[in-house]
Amino acid sequence: MKISSPAFGHNQPIPPEYTCEGENINPPLLITEVPEDAESLVLIMDDPDAPSKTWVHWTIWNINPNIFEIGRDSVPAGAIEGLTSFGTSGYGGPCPPSGTHRYFFKIFALNKKLELSPQTNIFRLEKEMNRGIIDKAELIGLYKKHRQ
Repeated sequence: MKISSPAFGHNQPIPPEYTCEGENINPPLLITEVPEDAESLVLIMDDPDAPSKTWVHWTIWNINPNIFEIGRDSVPAGAIEGLTSFGTSGYGGPCPPSGTHRYFFKIFALNKKLELSPQTNIFRLEKEMNRGIIDKAELIGLYKKHRQ
């Protein structure tokens, strides 16, 4: 399985429009080579370089495995967004306090759908999905805030 973006390459800078300094909308993501037996996909975007802990910027589950793209500023039909480290659901773009941070866009293929509420946090999501992961891939984007 593979995940990429037409907006930035692996280990390359994320354009400002997808950050707190721009429109703060999600970049387009392309998903390919999904296993045929996948029942659903999960997307987790996080920042392991955050000062106190890994900061969760976006979670989505029950993505249709037949989807090949998550469009710019959109959520796939039928998918559910969960809580982020911001305490809300939905995409929260890169906004590091200092230095360059890495942002991991991780896609997981599951052999099941998840029965979770939109109030689900990353800990519960990972616990539930870990029992059904059949493949995974990641894309890393970099960002350094321009206005400190």
